[in-house]
Amino acid sequence: MTKGIFASVLVSAAMAVGLAAPARAEFPEKPVEMTILFGSTAQTIGQLLADLMSKHMPEPVVPVARTGGGGAVGYQHVHGTAADGYNIVWNSNSISTSYHGGKIGFDHTAFQPIAKISVEVPAFAVRADSGWDSLADMAADIKASGAKLKVGASGKGSFTHLSTEAILAAVGLSDMAVHVPYDQGRAPVELIAGRLDAALQWPGQFISHHEAGTLKILCVTSAKRISQLPDVPSCAESGAEGLDLVMWRGLAAPAGTPPETVAKLEEAAKMATESEEFKAAAQTIGFEVDYADHAAFGELIARDDRTIADLMGQLGLKAQ
Repeated sequence: MTKGIFASVLVSAAMAVGLAAPARAEFPEKPVEMTILFGSTAQTIGQLLADLMSKHMPEPVVPVARTGGGGAVGYQHVHGTAADGYNIVWNSNSISTSYHGGKIGFDHTAFQPIAKISVEVPAFAVRADSGWDSLADMAADIKASGAKLKVGASGKGSFTHLSTEAILAAVGLSDMAVHVPYDQGRAPVELIAGRLDAALQWPGQFISHHEAGTLKILCVTSAKRISQLPDVPSCAESGAEGLDLVMWRGLAAPAGTPPETVAKLEEAAKMATESEEFKAAAQTIGFEVDYADHAAFGELIARDDRTIADLMGQLGLKAQ
């Protein structure tokens, strides 16, 4: 065989091999697992988000509950998985409260932000027959009586616990309150039964009772009022001057996840938040749709982490 013919055979063979080789599969080739850190409204929103994202991806997004430790259990799981986009976490400010509270040994930089999805604003509620119409009323009454305020706590070091401590500090009740733990989702029941005097939780847990007249929501922790409760003042208006604490929720993947994979997850998340179904759920469940892309979300997380670290330090909740 001459050199020319031999070379032609080699070229033809190489081309044949190239044509026969399978194209590189694009993400996702299999279901994406979304770790959900908490129950209650976090789980409800997360499950809906996963379902709506699945409509815009060739493989489904499957929500899996991994609760416990104020988010630590779920963060530990996702942190230990490959950075390939197949394990993501429905995350929140809890990444910072968990880290600065000493529950996990890595901070927010261990994760690649995908997209900010929503904002929830905790609501502070009491029984309707308490006689308190504001935080200022409650604080004045407790101080005058010398009694201890029984305040519900869903988990030491959690965002709602941090927010509760901030409210108590703002109205001068830090040393006049007793934190009473309760099971997940039972804040309204515990209040109505009289085992708690006050509790801070997500609005969705309180709104129906507030409307029925069995509970009274004194305030919400954001600087401004929220659309679900337009007649309820902010806690800053109600006596906790300067208070502004909100819970964001979003999606993140292990650091090092390829940019093109992040982009596909980000786009599916964006389309989910723009759906009428998700917007309707926001009003029903009690949260604000507040989408931001991965870059803006990353900036928010870093900024919020500094704020939470400072606040936890002031309140004595930061691990040394």
